[in-house]
Amino acid sequence: MKQAYILKAVRTPGCKANRGKFANVRPDHLATVALKGLLDKTGIQPESIEDVILGCSFPEAEQGMNVGRMVALNAGLPYQVPGQTVNRFCSSGLQSVAMAAERIMAGFADCIVAGGVESMTCVPMGGNKYAANPDLVSHWPEAYASMGITAENVAERYNISREDQDAFGLQSNERALAAIEQGKFRDEIIPVEVERTRVVDNELVTGTEIVDIDDGPRKTSPEKMAKLKSPFKAGGSVTAGNSSQMTDGAALTLVVSEACLKKVKQDPLARFVAFDVKGCPPEVMGIGPSVAIPGVLDKAGLKQEDIDLYELNEAFASQALYCLRELGLSQEQVNLNGGAIALGHPLGCTGAKLTTTLLHEMQRRKDRFGIVSMCIGGGMGAAGIFERL
Repeated sequence: MKQAYILKAVRTPGCKANRGKFANVRPDHLATVALKGLLDKTGIQPESIEDVILGCSFPEAEQGMNVGRMVALNAGLPYQVPGQTVNRFCSSGLQSVAMAAERIMAGFADCIVAGGVESMTCVPMGGNKYAANPDLVSHWPEAYASMGITAENVAERYNISREDQDAFGLQSNERALAAIEQGKFRDEIIPVEVERTRVVDNELVTGTEIVDIDDGPRKTSPEKMAKLKSPFKAGGSVTAGNSSQMTDGAALTLVVSEACLKKVKQDPLARFVAFDVKGCPPEVMGIGPSVAIPGVLDKAGLKQEDIDLYELNEAFASQALYCLRELGLSQEQVNLNGGAIALGHPLGCTGAKLTTTLLHEMQRRKDRFGIVSMCIGGGMGAAGIFERL
């Protein structure tokens, strides 16, 4: 079997939905900017790209109409380059990378753009027309449990305390703020120019602003976090301070074969090693990584001690802490630059976003193996392994 490599990985900043700096920016525009940035960084010839695979959790409205194809055209790729949109909810971005890699490993392609996009400003959770299947609701209503309730279920069932959740959320913000101050995201982020209207001397003035960093991380304290109430359950422990932020953003990778590497004469960021996805009970969907990570390790023929670094999506502190404890992972291996509680979880983009951050941090630390993993709405977990060469 052939090998697949990640030549480059980039992302836009992640900005808070509805009130962040991308609130008036279309998601297909964000992905277009990311794709143009990826082409600029690699110098790859657009006509050599064989597909554009874009993950999206709610592919409708401004991110509908097969957004993968629309972004390819909007970025100026030749019309001969096809595009597709993939939906596996929170792992859509990682699923897209895996699909691209698997196609290259099978010998059916040499150069594929893969990633994800989501605007939680443009398309709300559940989409614009929520329509649960009545038959499924009648015999398995938990299949449609809200994400917040599943996080409360995990906290209650597995004894994850409010104090531990808040401490984890505080740590996520502190790590993210430190990473931004140290410029750690500079190489992975493609800046986005946005229009900004403000009032000057009682007049509206329209100009532009370059957004080049995430706007989610916040300075907070244990005392402030302890005052927050759960919006999901009376007396619950899951709050805005220990949950992922709703976010807008895009992230893309260039997945290539060894033949392509020789042609472009560039060194890759990493080799794609393996991918796995597993199901779990929908009502505790957050435990997904605890079954997906052992699964992907088994597929790769690796052991947990072989893995140097993890990017584990912080959908909620309760589920992240459960997975860490169940797997015996140290917090010194996981989300060293903060996670989704601080930096946001732009659903279909997240898997590619975490892959981008993981690969750049592995380069800095000279780590060999890294894992990206996340829980998935509906009761699933996904995980991917990458090797720095």
